[in-house]
Amino acid sequence: MTQAFWLFIISTVGVSLSGVMLPGPLTAATIASGYRDKNAGLMIGIGHGIIEVPIIALVYFGFAEYLSIPIVKQVTGVAGGLLLIVMGLLIFFTFKKPIDGTTRLSYSPLVTGMVMTGGNPYFLLWWATVGVALITSAAVFGLFGLLVFVVLHLACDIGWDQFLSVTVFKTKHLWTPGVQKVVFSICALVFIVFGVYFGVSVFMAA
Repeated sequence: MTQAFWLFIISTVGVSLSGVMLPGPLTAATIASGYRDKNAGLMIGIGHGIIEVPIIALVYFGFAEYLSIPIVKQVTGVAGGLLLIVMGLLIFFTFKKPIDGTTRLSYSPLVTGMVMTGGNPYFLLWWATVGVALITSAAVFGLFGLLVFVVLHLACDIGWDQFLSVTVFKTKHLWTPGVQKVVFSICALVFIVFGVYFGVSVFMAA
């Protein structure tokens, strides 16, 4: 393989990991879900990919500019913001008391991954900007380059989410009722804050 191809691989992995490892609602969701299910990160990552792959295809075929249209961002921001607020409230009331063996979230990790991704207007903006640059570099190597990019990007997303959920699951025995309450209250607060931010900021930036 050429040096240019290896540079493309390194940049894809580096940018992908830097994005998925940033704290945010997806991280909070993985922590909340991982407490009950060590494979929650896998399903959250797959849910993320279900939304992300069509977006990558749109960018590849030249529709990136449509992702940054104000009305698209506004609808996404309001709908996604409301969903995040609802999910945050559900986490808060579900885990208000210490968790026992029957405690469950009312939504699945797969749905969580889809909502966290599809409801984030800045996810679309990221693909319309940074994503365009990455896909342009992948397109140099043709369809093979695009496929490699998709596989590597999704592997980074799913790998990190799964690592996080497994870590939470394996260390949960160290969580006292007080720690549980604090952690899940923070997760709920992250959802609600980002929900409000998504719903309001898209109009301020218009």
